[in-house]
Amino acid sequence: MKKLIPPYLRVLVVFFSVFAAMEYFIDSGDKPAFIKFPMVALFLLVFLFLLIAIEVTINAVDTITYHLLNDEQKAKLDEIKDFGFTDSAIYKSVTKFLIKPKQVEDEGQLLLDHDYDGIKELDNNLPPWWVYLFYACIIFAVIYLVRFEIMGADNQEMELKKEMAQAQIDIAEYKKTAPDLMDENTVTLLTDAADLAAGKAIFTANCVACHRADAGGQIGPNLTDDQWILGGGIKNVFHTLMNGGRDGKGMISWKGTLKPKQMQEVASYVLSLKGSNPKDPKAPEGEVWVDPTATKTATAASVATDTTKVK
Repeated sequence: MKKLIPPYLRVLVVFFSVFAAMEYFIDSGDKPAFIKFPMVALFLLVFLFLLIAIEVTINAVDTITYHLLNDEQKAKLDEIKDFGFTDSAIYKSVTKFLIKPKQVEDEGQLLLDHDYDGIKELDNNLPPWWVYLFYACIIFAVIYLVRFEIMGADNQEMELKKEMAQAQIDIAEYKKTAPDLMDENTVTLLTDAADLAAGKAIFTANCVACHRADAGGQIGPNLTDDQWILGGGIKNVFHTLMNGGRDGKGMISWKGTLKPKQMQEVASYVLSLKGSNPKDPKAPEGEVWVDPTATKTATAASVATDTTKVK
């Protein structure tokens, strides 16, 4: 395997495989993960450094092993086709920078005085790649300390809380325009003819048995007058459709049958029938309902008019 694929190609394949996996599994939105999350970029740099160091170390071991072979073994090994990467100037420069290999002939100068059962120990220095990585860890620790403990940058818990808060805001904004996620707080009155026609079709299919085709009331109350048992207006009517009426004697909940958009359409249609004066309507029930928002608007307009008169 090592002879079939050049070392530099192995490093690239492994590195970009890990890079692609991280980009796939880490949700970073519209930005690459290594740009949005600095820790990912740092991990990739350290990982690439380790890959190069490991590859160089393996090739250095292979070189030392080659020198320990006899001539016959070397001849057989030379018959295997090699890409010539280990003989390149780049490889030699990188090897010298990362591990500073010693020649086999210099082993005598590195031997320690003691041996155990014929096993001798060389007095080698730590590989430079290991030392560089150790220094990099120290630098990272200093940067981490300054950023999070001194400058007070957001840690993972704080980032999660902020993202969850933003997600709640985004969900609320989405619900305002998503018809099937509508609720009584976000529903709005529809006045378009097509929407009212759709509401009429739903009313005819589901509501005439209790309210009559003209909404004059039968088992259910008259829906064309000013009096409401559970409150008028689009929000109250939508709430009644969604949750049902009074326990035991009111209208059933339609949320298992109709979608929020359909309930908005039928509620808007029902409100459009106000004052239609059907024949022989059912007697009024409930109380006269006044839109509180309209009252506030009228009050504000009155105050503004009085202020103008005073001026």
